[in-house]
Amino acid sequence: MSSESPKTLGVTILDREFRVICSEVERPELLDAVAYLDKKMHEIRDIGKVISTEHIAIMCALNIAHELLAARLGAGFDISELKRRMNSMEATIDALLLEQDELL
Repeated sequence: MSSESPKTLGVTILDREFRVICSEVERPELLDAVAYLDKKMHEIRDIGKVISTEHIAIMCALNIAHELLAARLGAGFDISELKRRMNSMEATIDALLLEQDELL
């Protein structure tokens, strides 16, 4: 575990400033998430049908949740199932390599 202490980071989302606490290790991913969220919120605001910041945030959260679920479950692709299958294949390969080493 790192002894690094979390630092405060200033970010801008939908033209508003926020302060968040994160470690230096998490910083690049957090900045990517901020950029993605800001872009999506601007898209919703620019359509012009949703006016309040609260409604924009809720619509954005709903859209991102939908994207996440579609990525996890859509078109039969499930990341956790892929990881399970990869672990199973790795175990099978390891077992076969061990058998081969014992033969030699």
